[in-house]
Amino acid sequence: MEMVQEGVTAPLGYQAAGIHCGVKKARKDLALIYTDTPAHAAAMFTTNSVVAAPVVVDRIQLERSAVVRAILVNSGNANACTGERGLNDAWAMVKATAAALGIAESEVLVSSTGVIGQYLPIDSILTGVPLAVERLGADGTGAAEAIRTTDTFSKEAAVRCMVGGTRVTVGGMAKGSGMIAPNMATMLAFVTTDARITPEVLRSATRQAVDRSFHRISVDGDTSTNDMVAVLANGCAENPVIDSEQGPGYAAFYEALEHVLVALAKMIVTDGEGATKFVEISVTDAATEEEAAKAARAVANSNLVKTALNGEDANWGRILAAIGNAGITFDPAHVEIRFGNVPILRPNYLIDFSEEDAKEVLSRKDILITIRLHRGTASALFWTCDLSREYVTINANYRT
Repeated sequence: MEMVQEGVTAPLGYQAAGIHCGVKKARKDLALIYTDTPAHAAAMFTTNSVVAAPVVVDRIQLERSAVVRAILVNSGNANACTGERGLNDAWAMVKATAAALGIAESEVLVSSTGVIGQYLPIDSILTGVPLAVERLGADGTGAAEAIRTTDTFSKEAAVRCMVGGTRVTVGGMAKGSGMIAPNMATMLAFVTTDARITPEVLRSATRQAVDRSFHRISVDGDTSTNDMVAVLANGCAENPVIDSEQGPGYAAFYEALEHVLVALAKMIVTDGEGATKFVEISVTDAATEEEAAKAARAVANSNLVKTALNGEDANWGRILAAIGNAGITFDPAHVEIRFGNVPILRPNYLIDFSEEDAKEVLSRKDILITIRLHRGTASALFWTCDLSREYVTINANYRT
């Protein structure tokens, strides 16, 4: 697998653009992704029962057709909790994009991110769509910039792999910084590939890769109304069709897809609002991968753990207590906890560590916490960050 310094335009056949249309005062706020060749699409959406208008529209679009050629995204306004007018605005974005590109309306997805409960400046967006079409090109950086809200940097990743002797590329871009929780949160991710793959296998691969990436990150435990991960596959690489998870080529493709999604997920955590530390939680020796993921999720979501990490306090009791809230069966007397290479808790509650050594590990920007459950051979990784005073400041003034 070869790393590529690009994003959604790295695979063959894709173009993108990012412009300022007036949703925000000055920054780019409208992104467009386009493929000349119709692409199979797979998507996953927020688990929040309060759902934004573009999510409603996209679910309908994908039920009608699994073929997509364009995705239009605005930042600065979520178009959530906006009723019938919000739905009409989302459909207007679909219609305008299709008209400007000369494609079927069923081939367009839309997405929004930003403040909840405010109507879109739809006229500004509709005026911006033709301009975005004019700006389409091979550089996807502008599009990655245009989907940002409180993000401090653009998030892009791409890799190439060999499928049946043919070079296949997977690229993506994402946004997310706050309202980030497992089962996705205020995060958007758009992934493109030139692989030839059947819709059913693409959907299966997407579900699994999302479960091992965006479903395993947490910044603040809040899930938003607009979360979306969309994967497009236009087949331009002309590789032998990937039509089975057991067939040739699938393993290489899936590895590339998961790598891009994990890379984007890690960037979101690194960019967590007010975060000063990136934390990888590794749970091992679990009975099942699901059990390991539940334990890691409970630790990652614990505000007590996250504030202790911010204070560089080796408070292992908070970690053990969080696992106790995970809804799994385990013996706490068997649990081991390490911070980096420093053993913190040994079986039978044996505690014998240097506070200075633990403090040194916790003072780093990147921290690894390893938890052994001693129940089996399964494992799972989770990524989170600390919770700082700056997080409170950012979110206390989000609308102003």
